[in-house]
Amino acid sequence: MASIHQKILIITAPSGAGKTSITHYLMKAFPILEFSISATTRTIRGNEENGKDYYFVSIEEFKQKIQHKEFAEWEMVYEGKYYGTLKTEMKRIWANEKVPVLDVDVKGAIHVQQQYPENTLSIFIEAPSIEELKNRLLARGTENEESINARMNKASYEISFKDQFDKIIINDDLEIACKKAEALVAEFLQS
Repeated sequence: MASIHQKILIITAPSGAGKTSITHYLMKAFPILEFSISATTRTIRGNEENGKDYYFVSIEEFKQKIQHKEFAEWEMVYEGKYYGTLKTEMKRIWANEKVPVLDVDVKGAIHVQQQYPENTLSIFIEAPSIEELKNRLLARGTENEESINARMNKASYEISFKDQFDKIIINDDLEIACKKAEALVAEFLQS
């Protein structure tokens, strides 16, 4: 049995599948979980805050962190937009005797899972259909047509990796998907 401070919970999904909503639900349900704040080069959206939602850094700064091997995982998710999980962030959470929750893209999730195969639960969140995924992205009102098309192409690619994760939850009803995730996480934390 791995001790709590060595465990990692990974939630991954194509954009618009409900990953963030399910992650927020799990954070409320399990006080031992702590959100691992990712670093990114993308611009701040809406009410996001640096150091709370993401660590917003320049492309130059991000590339320096890559060279210094400061990431547990990183990806250029979209052209010129990098995301990554800082090793210092994971260590900070473990030092607080919490379990880091990584809300990361599919490639990043696979990379972390490969590094920590014994202590990780990875959950892939899937929309009920690619059409529903597009509708959810359109409903956000934060994307232009080009951006939505890029996200849809990426989503199709990401879905092809779903079987590489420990569990798959189809989010056709958010409340039910949250309850399924809660049961999986409860079992993981007790193992």
